[in-house]
Amino acid sequence: MRVLVIGSGSIGRRHHDNLQTLGAASRLVSWRAAGLDGAVAEMDQTDAVVIATATDIRLPLIEAAAARGLPIYVEKPLAFRPAEVEAIAAVAAPVADRSMLGLMLRYHPAVRALAAADLSDVFQFALTIGHDVTQWRENWRFSESYAARADGGGVLLDLCHELDLAVCLFPGLQVTRVESIGQPDFPGVDFASRISLQNQGCVGDVSMDYLTPRLHRRTILRGHERMHDFDFATQTYQVVESEGPRQLDLPLERNAMFLDAMRDFLALAGGLPTSGNPLIPRLDLCLPSARLVASAWAAREFVGVITKEIP
Repeated sequence: MRVLVIGSGSIGRRHHDNLQTLGAASRLVSWRAAGLDGAVAEMDQTDAVVIATATDIRLPLIEAAAARGLPIYVEKPLAFRPAEVEAIAAVAAPVADRSMLGLMLRYHPAVRALAAADLSDVFQFALTIGHDVTQWRENWRFSESYAARADGGGVLLDLCHELDLAVCLFPGLQVTRVESIGQPDFPGVDFASRISLQNQGCVGDVSMDYLTPRLHRRTILRGHERMHDFDFATQTYQVVESEGPRQLDLPLERNAMFLDAMRDFLALAGGLPTSGNPLIPRLDLCLPSARLVASAWAAREFVGVITKEIP
């Protein structure tokens, strides 16, 4: 299968390499070099498209691919404005059941274990993720990245996998409040955000930050029958019940999630059976998650600033 990857940043290169590993004929195109016209012209020589560009320029690419009947793999988040989510949903509708949103965390063995668990007793949840953004990569500056842009940047969009996880585990969630912390040098960019959510059965928070010295990523689900305490950073997964705690062995190789997601995308694009993952991030099935992310971004209330210098 011929696959066009638009966007030659780190995630675009990862998808390109993984597609080649899976036997696809992948072609990597730089958005900066090709521009919209060049990228669209390349679509006439492909069978599927991976869009790994900045979030705010994806709509015309998705529209062009869908108009040609090409399945699309779109990096997350789908969009950050609610109106643009709906515009993308409309133009992508003809190919949405053969397309995917890049929510690869849905392939994490611990996430799949949570999704398969009985969570009917859960009344409260807390999902957290964060790490000092200045430590992410060598020779990398936050100020030069997409994340530093007021439109399409910031931690809520960058680390929105946890919002998607909340939707997977607790359908029907609504945003009640979003409190964000900024930094004076980057107006409109959130460096820490806490999203309060609720549905008819439970309440919870999703918190993310660019500030914590060491990586943390944890999911705690509190129920009256059991508590799930999953530490994704240390890969320690515990279920606590009345008779005591038990540990789950759920090993992970990070790139395996990307490979599994891309393998399913190639199957969808080719009309072949997928892996059977019940959480498969098919684009038409991911719209509730995309809408929640956009509504949370739109609801941000900046309640303070940090003084940490961010280069």
